[in-house]
Order: sequence, then structure tokens, then C-alpha cells
Amino acid sequence: MSIAENISKIEERIAKAALKAGRDPGTVRLVAVSKTKPAAAVAEAYGCGQRIFGENYVQELVGKHAGLPSEICWHFIGNLQSNKVRQIAGMVDLIHSVDRLSLATEIDRQWGALGKVCDVLIQVNISREATKGGTTGEELLALVREVARLPHVRIRGLMTMPPFFDDPEGARPYFRALRELAREVTQAAVPGVEMRELSMGMSGDFEAAIEEGATLVRVGSALFGEREYR
Repeated sequence: MSIAENISKIEERIAKAALKAGRDPGTVRLVAVSKTKPAAAVAEAYGCGQRIFGENYVQELVGKHAGLPSEICWHFIGNLQSNKVRQIAGMVDLIHSVDRLSLATEIDRQWGALGKVCDVLIQVNISREATKGGTTGEELLALVREVARLPHVRIRGLMTMPPFFDDPEGARPYFRALRELAREVTQAAVPGVEMRELSMGMSGDFEAAIEEGATLVRVGSALFGEREYR
């Protein structure tokens, strides 16, 4: 199917999952994961009305950002090294993968130099997989309190990546756990912190994620086709 057909089908599935959970479909946004895909594919999706795109690699993001419409809302969703933050400063609307104070501090420094504030999500490694980034559920609130003190960083919610399951129901407990952690952070009433976003769910499990409260679903292969491995 074409990108246009894929977007339409995904949006229908998002709406159906939201309604099943008693939610307004408008509370869930699609992040089109364009990693390893050419700028032409992003432009095609943009032409179909898609506006939020997620990138995993700094170099790819910088290259695509320069040649695509300024109306695109870029999200950085991959592992971010502190020494590369400067390259995307002011370029992205949301960073999904903040998992340590040192990274948040560098984001604060680089956005501060521009006189801007960066919206971020705190990544939580609920599954404790060594191959994935993220703080632990036990350390989350302490990290939130520390990051919240930074004047040019604004916490907007949480992100997680569950283990891969052939059956998307396998991921549901991880999505539910992130929602519960967000509730705990909200109850802590840390000044300046909002849990308005839950970034969870990808091509194979985003419907379960939506049923558990996702507001941002990161969909790549179901939209653009299988990724091209680097």
C-alpha cells in the first residue's frame, strides 16, 4: 500500500482503539518514525497531512530538517548522547528519551543559550533490559525532581519501550505500569511538571498502548514499510 493508504489505515486503527477505551481519538497523536527513510518519504507523508515525525539519529534529523518544510514537528525519540545535543538545539519540539540528569543538564544549557525551553519526556526502562535506555521506576521521581529544577527544560510526560512480543497483549502490563508511574508523578505535584504525554506503543502494539493511555504512538514500519537497517 502507499504511504497515504497506510496513514489512513493507522489513523482508523488509532480512532478505533481510543473509542474502545472510551477516549477521544483526538487525544492520541501519531508520531511517524522516519529513521533510515529518505527525506522524500517524509515529504510524501507530510503531503498526506502527517505533521509529527520522530527521528532516532542526530545526523539524520539534521539532514532532513534542513530540506523539509518548517511546519514539520520533529521529535527526537532515540538514545541521545550529551555531546550531540548542541546539533539539534532548537530543532525539535519534544525529546522522548531523557533518562539521566547529565543529559537533561546539557539540554538545559543548549536551549538556554538560545533563550528557549525544551519539552522532554523521561524515559523509563520498565523491563530493565540492558539494551534499552531509561531510568528505573524506583529512581523516576528523584530524577523528575532534579530535572524539574532546570530552567530551560520542561517535563511533559513519560516514555517507555517494552520488550518485543509476537502478541501485543504481552506488552500491555508495561504500558499499564507507565501509566501508573505517571499517576505517581502527578500525585507528587512537582512544580512545573506535567504528565500530559505518555509515549508508548509502536507498529505492532500501539492499539494496546492506546487502551492503556498512550497519547503519542511511534509508528514506523506500518507507515513507511520495513526499516532499512544501518
